[in-house]
Amino acid sequence: MGVLSTLTEEMKNAMRSKDSLKLESLRAIKSAVLLAQTSGGASGELTDEEAIKLLQRLVKQRKDSAAIFRDQKRPDLAEPEEAQAAIIEAFLPAQMLDDELETTIESIIETTGASGMKDMGKVMGMASKQLAGKADGKRIADTVKKKLEA
Repeated sequence: MGVLSTLTEEMKNAMRSKDSLKLESLRAIKSAVLLAQTSGGASGELTDEEAIKLLQRLVKQRKDSAAIFRDQKRPDLAEPEEAQAAIIEAFLPAQMLDDELETTIESIIETTGASGMKDMGKVMGMASKQLAGKADGKRIADTVKKKLEA
C-alpha cells in the first residue's frame, strides 16, 4: 500500500494545522480504503494498483459532482469538490504528458496490429493495463480513437 503509506501522517498534519478541507478529503480516502479492505472478496490489504483505482474513482466522483454543481450555477458547492479532488490527486502517481501518451498508444497499436476502429477494444484492453494510474481512462480512449481514425 505504498501509494497510501503517508495517509495517516497527512491526516495528523491536517489536524494540527486545522485544515478542515484537507482533513475531510483524507478521511474520505481512509473511509474508502477501509471499505475496500473489508468488502466481501477483499484479501485485507490493497495492492498499489487497487489503491490507485480507488483514488482515481474518488477524484472522478469529486470532479463529476463539481461539474454538476457548475451546471446548476452553484460555484459555492463546486469549489470544495474541486479542492478535494486536487488533494486526493496528490496521492496518485504523476499523470503522463500528452506526447508520452500518444507515443505509448502508437506503440501499442503497432504491437497489436490494429488497423481501424474495429480493433479499438483490443488496443484499449492493452492500453488500460499498461497505463493504469498514469493516465485517465477517458484520455486514453480519446487518444486511441484519434490514432485509429487517422
